[in-house]
Amino acid sequence: MYPEPLVAPMRADLTTAGFVEFRTAEEVDNHLKDHHGTTLLVINSVCGCAAGAARPGVRWAVEHASKKPDTLATVFAGVDKEAVAKAREYTLPYPPSSPSIALFKDGELVHFIERHHIEGRNAQMIGNHLLEVFEEYC
Repeated sequence: MYPEPLVAPMRADLTTAGFVEFRTAEEVDNHLKDHHGTTLLVINSVCGCAAGAARPGVRWAVEHASKKPDTLATVFAGVDKEAVAKAREYTLPYPPSSPSIALFKDGELVHFIERHHIEGRNAQMIGNHLLEVFEEYC
């Protein structure tokens, strides 16, 4: 488990942009189980591709989108283990991946960006891809 002082700025990357943190399995389940509308869920991570591409790309997309998810949420891999495990149940059949980005509509997974789709891409590429996803599903 990573120490909180290390991850605090990484959490703030998303929470200052309006993302709500799910820190427990119950919070994830309470939101996604019977949710109506769209939820963008970022499985955050301490890795370089989260810092260099995933978080900045997600923030850019949310800032520039004409259609946006109803709820912006995040869980933190390696820190909020129960919340991440529950989130990963909702992203099946995809294998565990962090960072990753999931879009749910009415509680169902409709789009998933795995780590290998983030690695090697820059924030602008991630952001532009998310704009297209938001346009289709939000």
